[in-house]
Amino acid sequence: MTLVLTVVVVALIFEYINGFHDTANSIATVVSTKVLTPRMAIILAAVTNLVGALFGTAVAKTIASGLVDSAFVTTQTIICALVGGIVWNLITWWFGMPSSSSHALVGGLTGATLATASGNWSVLIWSKPPAAGKLWFEGGGLLYKVVVPMISSPIAGLLLGFLVMSFLYLLISTLNHLFGIFKPHMVSGVFGKLQIVSAGFMGFSHGSNDAQKTMGIIALALLAGTSSGDLAGIPDWLGFLRIESLGEKSDQIPIWIKVACALTMAAGTAAGGWRIIKTLGHKLVKLQPVHGFAAETTAATVLLAAAHFGMPVSTTHAITTSIMGVGTAKRLNAIKWNVVTRIMWAWVLTIPFTGLLSYGLFKLFGTPVG
Repeated sequence: MTLVLTVVVVALIFEYINGFHDTANSIATVVSTKVLTPRMAIILAAVTNLVGALFGTAVAKTIASGLVDSAFVTTQTIICALVGGIVWNLITWWFGMPSSSSHALVGGLTGATLATASGNWSVLIWSKPPAAGKLWFEGGGLLYKVVVPMISSPIAGLLLGFLVMSFLYLLISTLNHLFGIFKPHMVSGVFGKLQIVSAGFMGFSHGSNDAQKTMGIIALALLAGTSSGDLAGIPDWLGFLRIESLGEKSDQIPIWIKVACALTMAAGTAAGGWRIIKTLGHKLVKLQPVHGFAAETTAATVLLAAAHFGMPVSTTHAITTSIMGVGTAKRLNAIKWNVVTRIMWAWVLTIPFTGLLSYGLFKLFGTPVG
């Protein structure tokens, strides 16, 4: 039982770090445009993340039962997976690099599970066919839930950000030409107010996607503890810790897990994340309120759509490429491409690094299954 509770604690630590690591991405634009003070932005993000985390469980179900064979997931597996993700998040946070907590968790989980199965690659669920009446990308497994979204969501953020910003440029120019309204100072005033809405939308979308990943990990840990008998002797008043199954259609993430993850992420958000805010909000491209509104609206839309389909996509990828798309609509050389290169390297290395680290941790400290 002690080991299972340790998993829950470590998972919540990961969620706390996720709060100040990834949530920094969601408030970077509204801080850099000076629409909100850092303190106000953090409060807004904390509240909207909390609300978003309580809506839906599709992403949590993907993490809990759609990526690896749960028969080879022990409490030791999950601890190693989480530690790998935590180490990577702290490294990238220290250097101010907006990497993906989502992919850090996926890399850690797959690497640790592979080690648990003594290198048997069949324990990784690469793909599942979609249910009858569903689209091809609604199938399960690493291919449909991780690899495809990992490629498509940044492309969507880049293109949609460019299109939204181009449309706003056209709209502002047309209204100014026809009616003499929307002078530069008015644009900043109007979109400054609208950006508060878009920042809230961004926070809600982030909570609806990112907080659920840790919900899935905790549910998976409790399932492993229940299956192994580690929770067999717990008193009746702790019976809520037992999870008997996580089926594709019937599983429900217990409400206490949702609330605990949502509150922990909100607490982490309140701690801030200024290193990453400086990279996204100041170093990547110079932003005005209209640009911040376009980037946040774009990224939030991508995240919410992904959460609907149970895809644990990266908030970092969504907001960063949305900012890039918005900046490109401004002018191609508005983007500081040397910063983009550093960010891209962090993206490429996330899953391999966390996978290898978690694999190595389990080999050192874990007990293989089978």
